[in-house]
Amino acid sequence: MNSVCYCLSLDQDALRRGLETDLGTRGLSRAIVETHPHLFASLPVYVSRRHVEQMARLIDAVETIVATPVFRDAALAWAPDIAQFDPGSHGGLLGYDFHMTGAEPKLIEINTNPGGALLNAVLGRAQRACCADLAGLVMAPLEPAAVESAIFEVFMSEWRLQNGAAVLQSVAIVDEAPDRQYLYPEFLLFQQLFKRHDIEAVICDPAELMRDEGRLWYRGEAIDFVYNRLTDFALELPAQSVLKSAYLAREVAVSPHPRAHAFYADKRNLTLLSDAAFLRTTGVTDDVIATLLAGIPYTELVSSENREALWANRRRLFFKPAAGYGSKAAYRGDKLTKRVWTETAAETYVAQALVAPSERHISNAKDRTVLKVDVRNYAYLSSVKLLAARLYQGQTTNFRTSGGGFAPLFTEPLG
Repeated sequence: MNSVCYCLSLDQDALRRGLETDLGTRGLSRAIVETHPHLFASLPVYVSRRHVEQMARLIDAVETIVATPVFRDAALAWAPDIAQFDPGSHGGLLGYDFHMTGAEPKLIEINTNPGGALLNAVLGRAQRACCADLAGLVMAPLEPAAVESAIFEVFMSEWRLQNGAAVLQSVAIVDEAPDRQYLYPEFLLFQQLFKRHDIEAVICDPAELMRDEGRLWYRGEAIDFVYNRLTDFALELPAQSVLKSAYLAREVAVSPHPRAHAFYADKRNLTLLSDAAFLRTTGVTDDVIATLLAGIPYTELVSSENREALWANRRRLFFKPAAGYGSKAAYRGDKLTKRVWTETAAETYVAQALVAPSERHISNAKDRTVLKVDVRNYAYLSSVKLLAARLYQGQTTNFRTSGGGFAPLFTEPLG
């Protein structure tokens, strides 16, 4: 269906109404659609139920490995010092990104602050069955109306694990220059989500925070919980110093936090998750090991010893910075120049076996276009809350492709 169905399932009017309702500000939805023309794709993506179940099994296998002392010791050995601090919680919603080429979905990477969850929840509610084939499919694992509640419960779980029975009264959604971030509209959605549950919520830059009387403050208001959207995952920059100090003093709950990034999102961990010899030392079952090896492309750390061999084999590899996020400074080997390759020696990189993404064909009045597809599972403690796709052209995912952006994912119903 991804190559032959050109059905437009997105109801643009329903999308605007959904954004308007969730944002709580009349007219803002139209401004978002106008300023973010490639945020939402008009076509859905289809994935088989078998692939949905395979992705869920792999996510469960990752959680099984991450819980082992052997894996945790290995991950912490190369993590920044702040990751040694355990705030007590899992670390929030994770984004598991897959390519669907072949019989088995391949896990490309894991992110600890995955954008798009609430945007995709709104997008899911704006879908319509535009043909008989689509009418028989579902958006797994939850109905669109249930996704928002599931996401909110993730935050409440994080709060309870860090603060017990205390009542959550205030949240700060924190990022560098948040109103200039491309996904700022989602910050507004989260702000309204918290307010609908009688929790005060602000959006701010970390430099605007201050500490006093054993609390974290923003413009005179005490902050209980920080929803951390920063990409300085270890809170190392000077602007994060107040937040970092408050976090380490347990004056504020923070999620996602540096320890979660160390266990899940550091790309060096992919070298452990795809290493059969290492996996056998963790004590997990053969089934878990087989699931990981089948679903995670082989990945190795780039070093002075293997750089020459990796360069020679670069056309079959994808290179990523260990502490990177999104597509920043990530390169397909067949597109990599010698100059850029030389520059990567100054940073820590991993080389992952190249897995081409699947494709989605779209059509307009003039021609047909082929877009690449990444599938993201938004999950918490092995429980997948939302499935979504990203359509794009180029080496890596982006929001600059005509017809691209976040797309709803449809699959066969259970049973």
